[in-house]
Amino acid sequence: VRLHHRISACLDLETALKDRFSLQRARVMPSLGPGADPVRAIAPAAAEELERFLGMGQPLTIALGTGRALRGMVDAMDTLDAPRHRLVSLIGNIAPDGSASFFDVVMRLADKVQAPHFPMPVPVISPTPEERAAFHALPPVARVADLARNADVVFVGVGQMSDDAPLLKDGFVTRAELDEMQAAGATGEVAGWVFDSQGNYLDVGTNRRTGGVRVAPGLDRPSIGIAAGASKVAAIHGALKSRIINGLVTDEPTAFALLSRP
Repeated sequence: VRLHHRISACLDLETALKDRFSLQRARVMPSLGPGADPVRAIAPAAAEELERFLGMGQPLTIALGTGRALRGMVDAMDTLDAPRHRLVSLIGNIAPDGSASFFDVVMRLADKVQAPHFPMPVPVISPTPEERAAFHALPPVARVADLARNADVVFVGVGQMSDDAPLLKDGFVTRAELDEMQAAGATGEVAGWVFDSQGNYLDVGTNRRTGGVRVAPGLDRPSIGIAAGASKVAAIHGALKSRIINGLVTDEPTAFALLSRP
């Protein structure tokens, strides 16, 4: 069951975000209150955005990142019959211990919508740049990567690179690697690729070994970020400035914070 209550303040914030950052799409949801998980507030709106594309008649290739926000989006979705579309992962699905990445969403979504899916069959972060290059030289990996680069629409989470960085909490980077990237100005990450406060990708640390496909800044296709929370404001702001994302689903406090930044 979904309840829709689009209060006027949220609609005004959507308009302001579109104007400020030249967004193709903006959805702002009311906060659930202090201490509440922001993902719970934005997941239904994110699900509606994805369902909007899945409901289109022309076949689309939809690329997806990973993370808690995208998993919440998929969990909030209705079951659909959309076999004409293709789902492809932007990020590797193998964790450092060899297990499947817990927050991978492509297979979970494919089961809900009965669409063909293309996971990225590489580690999230390879041990060396040479190993990453070897993986991407394999024809099946190259085909999936090409599909992801040319996707018609992109859905990604936005992670912070502060001391509570999801990449650190989930075991994909070490404390030393995070320290190195923070010293180089790391502010946020999208699909595992780390960028600074201006949204410029860095050429340090794990960016030399990240296994998936980088979302190019300035795409002319929808690239929609699903993110909310005070800890993510600087990261979202950077991704918006460089147009790594040109659409956003967030909550009211995050929208206010983004609009208040210089």
